[in-house]
Amino acid sequence: MKLRQRLSVGVLLLLCVTQSTNGGNILVWYTEGSHWINMKPVLDTLVDRGHQVTVLVPSTSMFMNASEPSRFSYEPFNVSVSLAVVEEFFEEFLRFSMYEMDHMSYLQIYIKYMDLMRTDLQFSLKFMDGLMKSETIMKKLKEGNYDLFLSDPIYPGSDLLAELLGLPMVLSLRFSLAHNWERMCGQLPAPPSYVPGAMSKLTDKMDFSERVWNFLFYALQDIVIYDVFWKELDRYYTEIKGTPTSACETMGKADIWLIRTYWDFDFPRPFLPNFKFVGGIHCRPAKPLPKDMEEFVQSSGDAGIVVFTLGSFIKNITSERANMIASALAQIPQKVLWRYSGETPATLGANTRTYDWIPQNDLLGHPKTRAFITHGGTNGIYEAIYHGVPMVGLPMFADQPDNMVHVAAKGAAVIADLNFMNTEDLKNAFNAVINEKSYKENAMRLSSIHHDRPMSPLDEAVFWIEYTMRNKGAKHLRVQAHELTWYQYHSLDVVAFLLAIVLFLIFLFIKTCSFCFRRCCGRKETKTKKKAE
Repeated sequence: MKLRQRLSVGVLLLLCVTQSTNGGNILVWYTEGSHWINMKPVLDTLVDRGHQVTVLVPSTSMFMNASEPSRFSYEPFNVSVSLAVVEEFFEEFLRFSMYEMDHMSYLQIYIKYMDLMRTDLQFSLKFMDGLMKSETIMKKLKEGNYDLFLSDPIYPGSDLLAELLGLPMVLSLRFSLAHNWERMCGQLPAPPSYVPGAMSKLTDKMDFSERVWNFLFYALQDIVIYDVFWKELDRYYTEIKGTPTSACETMGKADIWLIRTYWDFDFPRPFLPNFKFVGGIHCRPAKPLPKDMEEFVQSSGDAGIVVFTLGSFIKNITSERANMIASALAQIPQKVLWRYSGETPATLGANTRTYDWIPQNDLLGHPKTRAFITHGGTNGIYEAIYHGVPMVGLPMFADQPDNMVHVAAKGAAVIADLNFMNTEDLKNAFNAVINEKSYKENAMRLSSIHHDRPMSPLDEAVFWIEYTMRNKGAKHLRVQAHELTWYQYHSLDVVAFLLAIVLFLIFLFIKTCSFCFRRCCGRKETKTKKKAE
């Protein structure tokens, strides 16, 4: 028995040594909010597999704390922007998106949105200054012997740092505005005839007017993003490198793009070998609920429960909206668990409990859950898809309205407008999703699609990260389109060449006919003159 135990311990030690020997050294770009929620499970799994993970953390961060105990290392860097200023900016963005936008003209929305985008980019440039212009940090990073750079590019600069450090890069993102980064930098095909622009609130089934709008949407977004985003980043990248540099081309050097959607949620579209769709990275089986919460859930009987949350950023809403929502919730037979930290609504029913925090995934996976009321964040939607729960969407800003259009188009959700709905509208939305069988059936169908894949999205994401490390990059998966100009990509030079040949042949034909006609007519005229003489 002792010999067997010694052999077992020896094998375990050998495995540990092998794992640590084969482990890579990974540098991770900073991110925030729901983006961090998606990134963290990947990092935890990489650590479990023997890799060393170092996360860059700015001194101004709302979600990341370098002083907290963690399974991976933090590399803090100083930023000249205070946390109070960043939080104030985010509050302004939420006010605009949630309450002001619906009462503005298109021109006012455009002007305000451009102003917010420019301010946000200036913050990002100051964050980059804290890294790129710090000799101490850059020296430490260059001496870190990293094997790979992992980044969510929602905050720009990671591609520049990866190039300065000479590291292969894996990007993890939901999408960019109108898919600009993917189309323009990653060369991902996106025919506007059936690939709706991100945040266009269109589906892949478009009539003529919608196709016109989608075509214009792509073009307008590209112009705006270049003017506000790329032009300024090009200037900054050129300043740091000392040579003319295109930020979009720099991003396009990424080895692998991990897109955090899948065909359970997204519409079918063409993709490239280095684009991998891994939606639902953070999803997992439900765990047991806290005792007091489980007792409340069980008290719902056959009616079941409704889970309600507006995400990690929205702590409360106006008292008028809160009372309207609470009144609608009080009129349904289900028990409701509502993540809400504002003042208790006067119309709150006995069937509803509010919490500062709820275990969202575990509640969605509970057998008594009948519906999910959500703001439309991708993380919450994917947890609902994972567990097969139909949704009522109250989208407010950013990608949320577009996300809910996707789920509603697939028959698993009803959308309500937070600023214009009344109690009756909301109650009807609840009743439709809970009582009409089609919503539950469609939610279960999406769940089946989500689970029916060769490997879990988390395992797939980790596989491609390790694949990139093993192969010292994945440039062999990048299409040659990166090396072509825009007119070469669309074969306009070939079209022009062939058109020139056709025009030349037509010209030659006309000249030949003209020559022959003149010769023939000339002979006839000569004969006629001779006869006349």
